[in-house]
Amino acid sequence: MGTGWSLSSITTSWVDPVATLGAGTMTALVPDSVMTALSLGIARRYVGREVTVTLQGVPVTARLGSFRVRRQGAHFESRARLTGIDWGGHTLEEVTAVANGVRLVPGAPTRVRTARIDLEGRIALSALLAQVNSRGLDWTLRAEESGLIRAEHRHRRLTAVVDASVADDVLRIEVIRARWRGLPVPGRYLPAPVIPLPPLPNDARNVRATRDGHVVRFTLEIPTLSSSFDLTQLLRLIG
Repeated sequence: MGTGWSLSSITTSWVDPVATLGAGTMTALVPDSVMTALSLGIARRYVGREVTVTLQGVPVTARLGSFRVRRQGAHFESRARLTGIDWGGHTLEEVTAVANGVRLVPGAPTRVRTARIDLEGRIALSALLAQVNSRGLDWTLRAEESGLIRAEHRHRRLTAVVDASVADDVLRIEVIRARWRGLPVPGRYLPAPVIPLPPLPNDARNVRATRDGHVVRFTLEIPTLSSSFDLTQLLRLIG
């Protein structure tokens, strides 16, 4: 790697907690070295390439645009930018994932814990509406030239042009105009629905989602997560 150290040498004591504790070398410098090795190794091997992982039993394929790790106080923060995401058949244009409060816990296997994960991304409005339409709801949705949403009831002669946004797990719909049997519906009869969204997996939270032309920008927040992996095998793979 041209940096004067190897992935295996900096992790010899880290992957053996008994030796590490016995030698009294469990300091902040060891996790720094491990996280640096992981960051550089992952970036060198996977940035610019298509990667596939499994989340909640669903395959996720995306191109890794960038990946970096930095120290934040006593913990770490990792940031990854993904593009062209296919999440079990659902497409997203771009997502930036920021893992806050990352800790590595030595052992066999090594455990990684995060205090919170923030996901910021965008999805094409047409792709989002196609996903909603596939659920067999009473309304058919399509994007107008302006980016507003045209809703047509499947069984009644009722159409509406609406906009929508999400804040703190609540969907707010603004009805711009509506027609029933071709006749305009007076504004005083147009509701402004406020709909609580169903819970997301892993206690995730819909922080916000807003329409920007023909793109929807969203922010999700995932609370504490933990996982485990074979650090030696991973370092060997990316080394």
